[in-house]
Amino acid sequence: MRPDLAYAVSLVSRYMGKPGKLHWEALKWIFKYLKGTCKEGLLYAKHESSMDDVVGFVDSNYAGCLDTIRLLTGYVFKFCGNTVSWKCNLQHVVSLSITEAEFIALIEAIKEAVWMKGMTTSLHTKVKGAKVYCDSQSGIHLAKNQTYHERTKHIDVKLHFVREVIAKGEVVIEKVHTEDNPADALTKALLGPKFKHCVQIMKVEEA
Repeated sequence: MRPDLAYAVSLVSRYMGKPGKLHWEALKWIFKYLKGTCKEGLLYAKHESSMDDVVGFVDSNYAGCLDTIRLLTGYVFKFCGNTVSWKCNLQHVVSLSITEAEFIALIEAIKEAVWMKGMTTSLHTKVKGAKVYCDSQSGIHLAKNQTYHERTKHIDVKLHFVREVIAKGEVVIEKVHTEDNPADALTKALLGPKFKHCVQIMKVEEA
């Protein structure tokens, strides 16, 4: 499945057991989009060695599912400038704040970054580092700050392993502007120029 389809497919797949008329209409729109982009796919190209990093983009949609009020997370990972991994799914927990939602999404992305870094190393590929870009300043501060705050004390302690990963330098967390975060397309129904911009960053192009 292409990354530009991840959000739409994730949305309609929640109602496979008992689809309604609206769900069938949404499915028709997906097929229309597929028909118009049938010649498009992920483009893989050779890049300069300066891009030999594992680079990820992460985003979340607080209460992304209106039926369960659960958190929707999405991330996209690139290696050597090419998109190699992406995910869009509902979490099993209900986040109590936007900060917590962004933090949980960041944790999922960091776990993927650690795995990808280990996998590329086992393939004897020289990896300069792993970076995860997030558009939430509060989520980044919570990940780096070793002090609990009143509004985040309810977050399970096991989620804070991310701080140890950051302290060891295994993964670097950096801020990215929302407009340049391709993971937005995996957590929200984007239209027009913004969606096209995210697709271009993920390098989904016509063959």
